[in-house]
Amino acid sequence: MTIPLTHLGDMPIQKFLLEYWQKKPLLIRNAFPNFQSPIDGDELAGLALEEEVESRIILENGKTKWELRNGPFDEDTFASLPETHWTLLVQAVDQWVPEVNLLLDNFRFIPNWRLDDIMISFAPDQGSVGPHFDYYDVFLLQGLGKRHWKIGQQCDVNSPHLQGTQLHILESFETQDEWVLEPGDMLYIPPGVAHWGVAQGDCMTYSIGFRAPSHASIVDELSHDIAQSLNNDLRFSDPYLKLQDNPGEINADAIAQIQDIIKQHFTAENIAHWFGKHMTERKYGQDDIESDDEITADDWQAALAEGQMLWRHPAARLAFHTQNDSTQLFADGHAFCCSRELAELVCAQLEITWEQIKPLVEDLYDRAVITQLINQETLLVDE
Repeated sequence: MTIPLTHLGDMPIQKFLLEYWQKKPLLIRNAFPNFQSPIDGDELAGLALEEEVESRIILENGKTKWELRNGPFDEDTFASLPETHWTLLVQAVDQWVPEVNLLLDNFRFIPNWRLDDIMISFAPDQGSVGPHFDYYDVFLLQGLGKRHWKIGQQCDVNSPHLQGTQLHILESFETQDEWVLEPGDMLYIPPGVAHWGVAQGDCMTYSIGFRAPSHASIVDELSHDIAQSLNNDLRFSDPYLKLQDNPGEINADAIAQIQDIIKQHFTAENIAHWFGKHMTERKYGQDDIESDDEITADDWQAALAEGQMLWRHPAARLAFHTQNDSTQLFADGHAFCCSRELAELVCAQLEITWEQIKPLVEDLYDRAVITQLINQETLLVDE
């Protein structure tokens, strides 16, 4: 049976994936009925004052056209802003505001490893970040006020950009469609589609974005990861070298051997191991946690048996992969071998009770993995 989702306008998930995902925009009126933003403009500005929070301000008519300023900011910055034509953007608000984090659960029909974060923008009247396109899928949920959205042409790396600004503002925009979104309305934009939103009065928009690594970064970072695991004794060799007519030629046999070396190391197992770690790295970093008071398996088991729960850190990223009956759990950039049952549980549940996890703790490996997840603060022990 195909399950419809309210925030897709009662559209079955499979229909959305087949007809719209990475294909064409979709306007969903009243996707989140009676939506009340869990954060207001002042609170968003407060986050932008913090050193560890990534934030930006875009002024359409600043020192330059489409001026970009990077945070953290201070209160004087906000006091000096004009009344119109600027936008504040704060990344990964889901990591700082639990109520915002809960919104991500509405988009779990896309694999966890694809989810990026929720960026929230606030703009006064006429505020905008200009006509542009993204290389990733994004859902634009209207949280406060109204925003006039225009949908434009399909773009790529060859699309002309406006000069004299750090932003990738399109030089030309060809309007294909346009709507005014109100709180609870949502717009889905696939990669490469030009779009341009302008605030009508005070306006707040939630951008739920998805990770889309480039081919260049995949090849570069995968190669680096594999190279780190290889020792220096592994070398190109040609014990059956044949005399060539011209010593300047790189012959087909040499190229074939290089291909064999690449195939030897670029295996499905190595790719999965790197990809799982890479795609679960926290975007805004998590320094290795070192504590003199590490929790033991006995500690957390006793706490859960007494009624406490494990819950997933708001910034945690989890995924798993099973190959040849062996399961790897990826958590915040680390890989663990464990049972598929444990991997499925921690990836699917925001909160985990003693009753849910008790059947798994008899396995020494699973128990050790849970302990490590707690000590690296992927999972937290709380009432």
